[in-house]
Amino acid sequence: MRKKFSLVVAALAVSLLAPAWAGDWAWPKGAQAAVSLGYDDGLASQLDTVIPALNQRHLKASFYLPINAPTVPARLPEWRRAAKAGHELGNHSLFHACSASQPARDWVPAHHDLDKILPAQVQEQVIAANVWLHSLDGKTQRTFTPPCLELSASGQDFGAALRKQFVAYRGASEDLIDDPAKVDPYAVPTIAVEGYSAERLIALVDEAAAKHSMVVLLFHGVGGEYLNVTREAHAALLDHLAKHRQRFWTDSFVNIMSYVKARQGKN
Repeated sequence: MRKKFSLVVAALAVSLLAPAWAGDWAWPKGAQAAVSLGYDDGLASQLDTVIPALNQRHLKASFYLPINAPTVPARLPEWRRAAKAGHELGNHSLFHACSASQPARDWVPAHHDLDKILPAQVQEQVIAANVWLHSLDGKTQRTFTPPCLELSASGQDFGAALRKQFVAYRGASEDLIDDPAKVDPYAVPTIAVEGYSAERLIALVDEAAAKHSMVVLLFHGVGGEYLNVTREAHAALLDHLAKHRQRFWTDSFVNIMSYVKARQGKN
């Protein structure tokens, strides 16, 4: 009787500690976590440092290009090669419009101020960016990162009407995804990692693996430019993901979210 009682207690403890969805959810090839590496703004360090580092380790990521980024016209063949290598060229609108009323937004010009632009204007810009990206990579499926992770213009939502254009959106919540079965594809929690150390980056993906969940990381500059992480910290994260690729499914956001939506029955 005592042995039977102990087994019941042990089973109850496991059920309380494990995620409620653990028995129903699985990542490809038995991975413990999905890891999305995303890089915003089409920065030179992404072409010079990030893409070679990813390719060397056979890892895939997403690059969110505002079409007015200086590297887009200047280094177009390199972005095209990135797409051919399996990286996603994600939509970051045409002109990276953000709300100028938020703190430290003195860099936002008046004609790109989301507080003054109509939702229809932003929607036209996002759709036009999709057309331009299609001409670059030939893809019809991609994801969207709203500049500054903001989805309202002149106080009105502009994102809901664009959902049919995209597989998913990266959202503003600074969290891991606790339950992939329930995550909203158009508000996927995303962690901005500027200034993170190698240890902190690795701890994030290890936590996701421990929870059998997913994590979406948002980078800008790597080894320079702005909102950056050091080249060494970034390389250490990639080394960790590559060394333990049986634990981590590291892929483009569009591939990960296509899988998630199929599992959710939303495709």
